Amino acid sequence: MFRYYCRLALNSILQAKVHSSLTILTVALGIAACTIVLTLLHSMSSNPIAHKSEQLFRVQLDNWDPNQAAVSPDLPPEFVTWTDAQNIVQAKQAKRQVASAITWGMVNPAEQGLTPFLALMRVTGKDFFPMFDVPFLFGAGWDETSEQNNDYVVVLSKEINQQVFNGANSVGQTLTMLGATFTVVGVLNDWHLSPKFYDMSYGAFSDPEEMYLPFGLKAIFELPHGGITNCWKPVESEHYEVFLHSECTNFQLWVELDNAQDKAQFNDYLTHYVEQQKSLGRFPRPMNNRLLNVHQWLDYKQVVKQDIQIMFWLSVMFLLVCLINAASLLSAKLHTKHNEIGLRRALGANFGQIVMQYSLEVIIVGFCGGILGVLLAVAGLRGVASLYAGYGHLIELNISIALGVILLAVFGTIIAGLIPVYTACRPVPAMQLKQ
Repeated sequence: MFRYYCRLALNSILQAKVHSSLTILTVALGIAACTIVLTLLHSMSSNPIAHKSEQLFRVQLDNWDPNQAAVSPDLPPEFVTWTDAQNIVQAKQAKRQVASAITWGMVNPAEQGLTPFLALMRVTGKDFFPMFDVPFLFGAGWDETSEQNNDYVVVLSKEINQQVFNGANSVGQTLTMLGATFTVVGVLNDWHLSPKFYDMSYGAFSDPEEMYLPFGLKAIFELPHGGITNCWKPVESEHYEVFLHSECTNFQLWVELDNAQDKAQFNDYLTHYVEQQKSLGRFPRPMNNRLLNVHQWLDYKQVVKQDIQIMFWLSVMFLLVCLINAASLLSAKLHTKHNEIGLRRALGANFGQIVMQYSLEVIIVGFCGGILGVLLAVAGLRGVASLYAGYGHLIELNISIALGVILLAVFGTIIAGLIPVYTACRPVPAMQLKQ
């Protein structure tokens, strides 16, 4: 009987090809629009390190102008100074602590017979790699001794290792860069946090750096100040050391704290630290330390913009409009089948059998609309990716989202299709046959 009803449903769809095509296309457009926006929203709002989100904290200290807040109305700067970054990292009051900054420099792989190139670098601490669960293809990060001695060591991205060493295990190999010889201690595996919460200076979805160096080498090589630099009072001299020890902020500072007790203890340490710095003539503003975990930091930075959220609700409304239109088309079609329904009821078909027959037709229409909608969503996402080439890793179809939207569309289409079926079954069969 089920196969018979399926055959009836397919015959009904094929007999009204134009009507069925319009219904399928209407459902498909709503599914495609909703899937595209939901995919983008999911990618942008996801927590890239959810399992440690409550243990990683962004540190903010208010060393700013006594007469004006760094961020209105009364918030501290997002970055810290070189002095505070060095002091807090060296104090080791957290399970892990790391300061870092973006910079760049020339790489001269003459030994490999390659042309010199400019590489994007990050100066950071050894805790950076375990704190952010950075995966390694070869080797590991540098150790405590190398960090304290400011050894010339480097961790390469997988792409740079492929470019310079043809993807081989380069741990222990040397590389000429910044006018010195560096030893490779590690090579990263594929790694791209999205959003890039630990440093959004160049955007929340920017690519990770190509090389990683010990933090102290920034001063030794006088590396450029990448990212965002803010100063609330003029720097007294153009000398590099003077800038480093000024009140200019340029460094991200993160700590890892396992529980609420550790967080409270670290908060106490920050309070004592700022009080100590106040006695040295710094931190003229009232105490205003902040510790924001990953989720709070993403909310603070408004990674998901309001216009994206508006687009989400518009896409949902568009899907509902498409489903309503599809339901209207189905109602118009089923209205022409009242006599057929009356004849089947007169021959003994009960309400459940009639509902099954036309529900199968609605399901097939909804399913075909879902398949076409997914194809349109894939095409739409590729179009968006071509417009924003740097964000291609974000713009990939999420299967679970697509299936969820399809199920919603099919369920909504069934509900809408059952209404005219119920209406058609209400009159007495004799009256339907008479008409």
